[in-house]
Amino acid sequence: MHTITTTEALAAFCAEAAKRDYVTVDTEFLRERTYYSKLCLVQLAYQDDAASDAVLVDPLADGLSLEPLYDLFRDPGVVKVFHAARQDLEIFFVDAGVIPAPLFDTQVAAMVCGFGDQAGYETLVRKIAKASLDKSSRFTDWSRRPLTDAQMTYAIGDVTHLRDVYEFLSSELRKTGRHKWVAEEMDVLNDPATYRVDPEDAWKRVKTRTNSGRFLAIVRELARFREKYAQERDVPRSRVFKDDALVELASTKPQTEKDLSRARLLLREARRGEIAEGILSSIKAGLSVPNDDLPKPDRSREKLQVNPAIADMLRVLLKAKADQEGVAQKLVASSQDLDALAAGERGLQALKGWRKDVFGKDALELCEGKVALAVQGARVITVAR
Repeated sequence: MHTITTTEALAAFCAEAAKRDYVTVDTEFLRERTYYSKLCLVQLAYQDDAASDAVLVDPLADGLSLEPLYDLFRDPGVVKVFHAARQDLEIFFVDAGVIPAPLFDTQVAAMVCGFGDQAGYETLVRKIAKASLDKSSRFTDWSRRPLTDAQMTYAIGDVTHLRDVYEFLSSELRKTGRHKWVAEEMDVLNDPATYRVDPEDAWKRVKTRTNSGRFLAIVRELARFREKYAQERDVPRSRVFKDDALVELASTKPQTEKDLSRARLLLREARRGEIAEGILSSIKAGLSVPNDDLPKPDRSREKLQVNPAIADMLRVLLKAKADQEGVAQKLVASSQDLDALAAGERGLQALKGWRKDVFGKDALELCEGKVALAVQGARVITVAR
């Protein structure tokens, strides 16, 4: 098992990988103590039987630059294969502003090929590669050196078996003509906006029970401060203050550090110094927001007049269509999509692209009373009315 610790060795491997049709990629990282993921290991493999066809890259090695890997990521002639790529891609985008292309996510492809919702890598390896994985090293500390034999064996298996998974799924997609389906799903992963966290929007992730504009204004200011503070110092949001403490602060509106000392949920470190100053400034800013500029909660879902009978029929239709096409239901439409469709919404992803062909067209006709559901043997079908 070869571990790369120099830029020159990485460049040599990437030069060989560039001669192949694809390269499989995985990472190991830590995020418990930082805002951004700390990259600890990169695993790479290309299709070959040589001993050098799979390597571990140590990004913690002194002097090693990942630029040769990023050049490979930019090479349009080599498919970059990941499984559940979202977190891996975020690491590379934050580090170098690069998103590997062309991109293939085997988790998405597996959903298209009928392996169920969010098929795990271990499941695909067992079903496709007929192999088993030892997952005991999954949650170990990947930043410690040297790595153990068990860690290295686990890590390399995440890219060697991935070759068999990729080749099988790619073959299935060619047979069914569904490559376009997967390509459409890659659009989100290829969008830089997927990996950017704007402090201005951080408040929208905080769950609250109050829709008061003034309360939400304070939540917005506190969430903005927390996000910027965490990003600039590379610490987890929860190390600044947690969501429950944020909501408590927005409710009690402390004005002084003495007031902060009475906060039940606030960490001791946040009751003084820079964090305390930021909290008090944020509350003051939230209280001074003009009424016309107060944030408004998204009540679009609350206003939906969902017809439960139509929603239930759409669920039956979705299951029937997904089973018929051998594709994961969740990939076609979510439960919220079905409720929105039953309430009359039409600008949904489930009504666009390949989803429209599989489900959307029949779903619209069902909502409009143009077709009905019927049972034919063991199958549910649509019939014209």
